[in-house]
Amino acid sequence: MTDAPRVGYAAGAYDLFHIGHLNLLRHAKSQCDVLIAGVVADEMLELTKGISPMVPLAERLEIVSHIDFVDHAYAETVPDKMDVWRELQFDVFFKGDDWRGTEKGLKLEREFAEVGVEVVYFPYTMSTSSTILRRAVSALDEDSAAVR
Repeated sequence: MTDAPRVGYAAGAYDLFHIGHLNLLRHAKSQCDVLIAGVVADEMLELTKGISPMVPLAERLEIVSHIDFVDHAYAETVPDKMDVWRELQFDVFFKGDDWRGTEKGLKLEREFAEVGVEVVYFPYTMSTSSTILRRAVSALDEDSAAVR
């Protein structure tokens, strides 16, 4: 008898895809048999983070689905991760350690513990982030507008 495959879920905006995203997915795949990358929908990013992605969902899904470590890319269209779990039934949830100890992170840990899902944190890539890239693009836009 074989054990069921360990299914992992790594959610993110994956906007302005960068090395931090790649590192998260690589580390996640090393700890599960099947990796599902949840790509957060545009509306959910606006609702939960108050930001509009620079790259539309369809394009982000296309990019993430072609990463070797990702077995499935999933459009995350609901704000509650428990609703996502009910649909996908993953065993482990991966997140950057910038969530560790936060209100959101602790809430996720409690809810997932109730259904037997392990939460695993990976080091957040401080040198590059979508927030930093978004600021740089905005600054370039402002500079080019001032030149006109």
